[in-house]
Amino acid sequence: MAGLYYHIPFCKQACHYCDFHFSTQLKSKGKIISAMLEELKLRAHELSVPIRSIYFGGGTPSLLSPEEIALLLERGLALASDPSSLEITLEVNPDDVTPDRLNSWKKAGINRLSLGIQSFDNRDLKFMNRAHNAEQAHQALLWVAGQFDNYSVDLIYGIPEQDEDTWRNNLSKVQEVNPPHLSCYALTREPGTAMDHFMHKGVMSEIDEDQAQIEYQYLTNWAQEEGYINYEFSNFALPGFKSVNNSAYWQGLPYLGIGPSAHSFDGNRRSWNVANNHLYSKAIEEGTLPITRETLTPIDRYNEYVMTRLRTVSGINLNKVAELFDEKTRENLLNMTARHIDQGLLVFEQGHLRVSAKGKFLTDGIASDLFLVNLGS
Repeated sequence: MAGLYYHIPFCKQACHYCDFHFSTQLKSKGKIISAMLEELKLRAHELSVPIRSIYFGGGTPSLLSPEEIALLLERGLALASDPSSLEITLEVNPDDVTPDRLNSWKKAGINRLSLGIQSFDNRDLKFMNRAHNAEQAHQALLWVAGQFDNYSVDLIYGIPEQDEDTWRNNLSKVQEVNPPHLSCYALTREPGTAMDHFMHKGVMSEIDEDQAQIEYQYLTNWAQEEGYINYEFSNFALPGFKSVNNSAYWQGLPYLGIGPSAHSFDGNRRSWNVANNHLYSKAIEEGTLPITRETLTPIDRYNEYVMTRLRTVSGINLNKVAELFDEKTRENLLNMTARHIDQGLLVFEQGHLRVSAKGKFLTDGIASDLFLVNLGS
């Protein structure tokens, strides 16, 4: 299984927390789309297996015209052995959603939406500098639920000064339509973002990790009661609605990223495009690929395996560790987990290591404790 990812590097305005590559200058949109189509032509041979998903991310892909989406989609579908079976996702912002646009996206071939609500609270939205307001968020959710069977809703928790009642209200708004998929992320302070600058200057309150943990625990309890499967730390799906795109990342499957700053993975190498719209399009026009490539070492592959699998509901398969690496590495991993198992943060059952309910919010920290500097050491 492989995925095709289109990075659309444009936004109406900059969210304070975002460290993804984008531009608010839309005049070069047509030029970038043309360059992306050419990049796909130059790199299509890198997909060693047929694609199973196409994902429009960014940035704000809902700023594209239906014609631009259809053109990118047409070129992507040509790489699929069975186009009718693909999961085709478009990330959209609430302020871009109208009944007419929903119809146009469906006609273009989009069969799944990812709706970036983040919060139904106007104070939260202002804090994050989102382009929409609470009313638009709620209306967009109702419109999407009325026209799409498969869609996801993005929410953010751990926002400074966000109380538990606000977080509960966010989930109760979502509960009105029971979306088939939820992606819920803890707000993080990324270096170089506007939020990082404001917090450093004392203009914004710092993130309260304890409050974030309380809200995540409420989320997981609520999701379980509502019938969602927490198949990856931040992702929740009703039965039959796990994201093909998201699952591929956590299973270490190959994907091809097209566009400025887009990342790719072929199973052994990671690569990423230059994060500059002008330099990207200029290189493509000159017939070169503005890519940096990195071949993963066995240690890199092991550490990534631990990190990604530990975030999933299936956990780490110890037999797979021995198969991919060696028996000594498997035994070493078991020895390293003893302390976490004793503390009730990890459980070992049926040949799999999984994070317990107690340890779930600490998943990334637990994974980093299990990283190796030398295989077999």
